Amino acid sequence: MTKTLSMRRWITGAAVALGTLASLAAPAQAADYKIIVPAAPGGGWDQLGRAVGQSMQGAKLAERVQIINVGGAGGTIGLAQLINSNKGDGNAMMITGKGMVSAVFINKSPVTMTQATPIARLTGEYEVLVVSTASKLQTMADLVAMYKANPGNVSWGGGLAGGVDQLTAGMIVQAIGGELGKFNYVAFNSGGEVLAQTMGGHITVGLGGYNEYAAQITAGKLRALAITAPKRLAGVNTPTLKEQGIDVEFVNWRGLMAAPGISDAQRQALVKAVSDMVKSDGWKATVKKNEWLDLYMAGDEFKTYVEAEQKTVLKTVTDLGLVKK
Repeated sequence: MTKTLSMRRWITGAAVALGTLASLAAPAQAADYKIIVPAAPGGGWDQLGRAVGQSMQGAKLAERVQIINVGGAGGTIGLAQLINSNKGDGNAMMITGKGMVSAVFINKSPVTMTQATPIARLTGEYEVLVVSTASKLQTMADLVAMYKANPGNVSWGGGLAGGVDQLTAGMIVQAIGGELGKFNYVAFNSGGEVLAQTMGGHITVGLGGYNEYAAQITAGKLRALAITAPKRLAGVNTPTLKEQGIDVEFVNWRGLMAAPGISDAQRQALVKAVSDMVKSDGWKATVKKNEWLDLYMAGDEFKTYVEAEQKTVLKTVTDLGLVKK
């Protein structure tokens, strides 16, 4: 009987040990994530959000990724949803960028980026100024002449009121000696709307990230007047603002923020997941295809960067008269 009992204990112990080994050997189940895109479908933030979702799934870092578009007020409505409705949710993230930094100030948002949890800066791109091919404007010199002749007749179209398109246009107006009080900026909910309005000739000039309009420029459906890069991009036959005598250089950045109130362990898990994603072949291929600049920066370094950006952007929007001193 003693031998039988010992044998039973040995079998039970062996079974437990094998079960433990099996559980350790089994791969961890990929998490489900939701990514808030604080803009309507079709623009740069939407493109990035969907690219992140697809890349995380493709790299087996996520089982499912839900994309939630929450547009309005330069992205601050989406920011409010992240902060107010997802507190403590370690699987919720939001696309963010330079445009949101300025929109918080311009729209006097009741929520701020300091309330969210910085995860990573991912990409960047230069702004491009485009017109319909039917437009009589051939160069930036033509646009500047039109503006100086009658500022009110020039409509500068872009997305996200208070966002990077408006900042870029305002910096150009300031650089050419224009009056910001006569600066006619028309904001649209998405890059798709800006594209349609520009191609239809309903606005004088459209602004947006280069990759948003690259296909139409290459196909000859839009004419690019200038790009905000410091020098011409390889393979891109668009002159810079600087080479046309306008001292403006601008790069937009985009990244990911997480919800407030998450634990340090949850934050580190998100940083690790995004870090693994940017190393994946799928993500690298997406960045190359979209001609995005790789500006990856994560964790505490990105947190420090966002804090500095808020100070820099506040000065810029104040200087441009977009917020009162």
